[in-house]
Amino acid sequence: MNTTLPVLTGIGSVTPYGPLAGLISAAPLEPGAITAWTSPGLRRAFLVEPFRPASIVPGLKTRRLDRLSAWALVAASLALQDAGVDLNLMDRSRIAVFFASGFGCVELTEAFYQSAATNGWAGTDPITFPETLGNSPASHVALFHDLRGPNVTVSSKSFAAESALLQAASLLRHEQADLAIVLAGDTLTQAVYEWYEVAQLLAPACFSNEPISSAGGFIPSEGMVAMVLEGAVRPAARRYATLGAGRWAAGGDVQAGVRQLLGDELPELTICAGNGAPCASTPLTCSARDLVGEDAVIYPAQAVAAGMGEAGGLLHLLLALSSRPGPGKALMLGRSAHGGYAALRLELS
Repeated sequence: MNTTLPVLTGIGSVTPYGPLAGLISAAPLEPGAITAWTSPGLRRAFLVEPFRPASIVPGLKTRRLDRLSAWALVAASLALQDAGVDLNLMDRSRIAVFFASGFGCVELTEAFYQSAATNGWAGTDPITFPETLGNSPASHVALFHDLRGPNVTVSSKSFAAESALLQAASLLRHEQADLAIVLAGDTLTQAVYEWYEVAQLLAPACFSNEPISSAGGFIPSEGMVAMVLEGAVRPAARRYATLGAGRWAAGGDVQAGVRQLLGDELPELTICAGNGAPCASTPLTCSARDLVGEDAVIYPAQAVAAGMGEAGGLLHLLLALSSRPGPGKALMLGRSAHGGYAALRLELS
């Protein structure tokens, strides 16, 4: 078995910061007013500004695709570009794709069911139906780049992105692939936003122009992040981070589980990935302090990533990498409102 650890060599993203290759210049970001649908008063969210995917990735055709699939194609292409990977020099049967999402291609799923409600099942658009499948984004990435390795879609409560990242790292460590593209993202629709509102999950800043505060609730977000992981790293490859051991669990003793994962090595940096958690993520920060000590550097959960729920883990990691103080050991730690947790050891380059 391969004894080397997987290395993160490329990053691509389509987020409220725009479509980008590499790290994000993470300037302060405020949610914007939603204008795509009418509502009884101001409603705010972190939204991706419209853009032409073909202007970022030449030859990309996305007219019939859900926005999520289009974003996946753009983010994956930007990540491969950032990594400097020439797919023509690689065995494409040993390149894997992992995709994580909370809702999948919800836009075209909504459109399909709304057409059925209006016109009956016989009146639905058969071309739309394949794009309602949750694994469509991962399939489009594989088809566009002719990747024939493992193709996995994950949707697990609170930790879909972290789960996909850990599974991809495991695949590389066991030499079942040479390279993995890991993606995580969601789109925001009116139905999803209204469900959050009815469930009383939203932060006060969603309904006013007040700054983001530590009050309960979160601000919905959307976007897609892609990361390239490599097993046997090319000599000229950039190294953002090396992925060590990790675990996630639906419940149990968080402190004991993470301490066992860390062993005797405490991280210099702890990244709090509060998926769907309050903006301030106070309980998670307290857990991190208990684990790594009062003097440890903690990068708190960011509102723009927390609003993506279980798909926000990769955006939390990307923002932390963009703001990191320097090389050293790091711990990525996430907790859910239901008692579960996810943890991953990293060596930042």
